Amino acid sequence: MVADVTRREDVNRLRDEALRAFGAIDVWINNVGRGISRPALELTDADFDEMMLVNVKSALYGMQAVVPHFVERRQGHLINISSFLGRVPIATHRSAYNAAKAALNALTANVRVDLAAKYPDVHVSLVMPGLVATEFAKNAIGSSGGVAPVWSANSPTQSAEEVAAAIAGVIERPVAEVYTNPASAAMARRYFEDVNAFEDSLRPTRARA
Repeated sequence: MVADVTRREDVNRLRDEALRAFGAIDVWINNVGRGISRPALELTDADFDEMMLVNVKSALYGMQAVVPHFVERRQGHLINISSFLGRVPIATHRSAYNAAKAALNALTANVRVDLAAKYPDVHVSLVMPGLVATEFAKNAIGSSGGVAPVWSANSPTQSAEEVAAAIAGVIERPVAEVYTNPASAAMARRYFEDVNAFEDSLRPTRARA
């Protein structure tokens, strides 16, 4: 069915139609996202609002629509698709997109912790893809369709099928978080172990000399 997930009423209608068709919902995946190619200091109000609406509020609407159903059944699985860029700033031209995904990461963690004590069979997972071979970059706001060199150099591209397989694995064996690309997990660990050293490594050699 056609719906605009930036409209709460449309998201609720999706839930209601699924319940009408199938009687129950086992897994709900929030996967809508749109990028931007604009440094943070050049963002307009409209840029920022669009990124938060598409990447965060749509997922919030989905969570608020389906989790009461899961709680009532005392089982279910909520999966939010975020991005590695919500953790590590290696593509700063994505600016507000990265910020939105970081917000989604925090919301997901809070929902998971809130539910864990009373509803252990209601699972909440965060999936963080890296660079994926889709038309995402082409359709980003302000994009020329290219990928930043530092982003492509540090994160080997995955196919959409590889990411889908990772999501299927999370459904089969629920976990709190997963990076779909093992290289992303290793890079995130390096980043948080020493933020200064990691960010220094991203600068051109002459700038660091």
